[in-house]
Amino acid sequence: MRYEFSCKVSVATTLDEGFVVGMRSFAGNPYDGHTLKEVLEQVTILTDRRPDLPVVDRGYRGPGVEATRVLISGTRRGLTPKLVADLCRRSAIEAEIGHMKTDGRLARCPLKGTIGDALFAVLNACGHNIRKILAHLRAWLA
Repeated sequence: MRYEFSCKVSVATTLDEGFVVGMRSFAGNPYDGHTLKEVLEQVTILTDRRPDLPVVDRGYRGPGVEATRVLISGTRRGLTPKLVADLCRRSAIEAEIGHMKTDGRLARCPLKGTIGDALFAVLNACGHNIRKILAHLRAWLA
């Protein structure tokens, strides 16, 4: 996802709940496939677990990650029904990104420089997770 001037943000969420487990900004406008390895490393560092099956959109075609199998949306050949359901669930991430852009104001970064972009992305991910937790608590207590 592109935001501000020449900065790209990559979002890693859980497939079931939609919690953000990794969010990283990249200076310039790099190709999506080149950012996947670094995002997976960030998720591994933050969660102490390597993602079993990253599900990505078509922009991540090209340079692959050898350590894990990557499931690219649009592929249907040789998939089990569980993997097809995971691909359908991936489209829910787009709504999460939309909420981060509107509710968290991710569309425009007020901080300066590449460090400001990185901090703003991480803080936005934290705020998004807190909003999701509060919504679950509100529903549970009501």
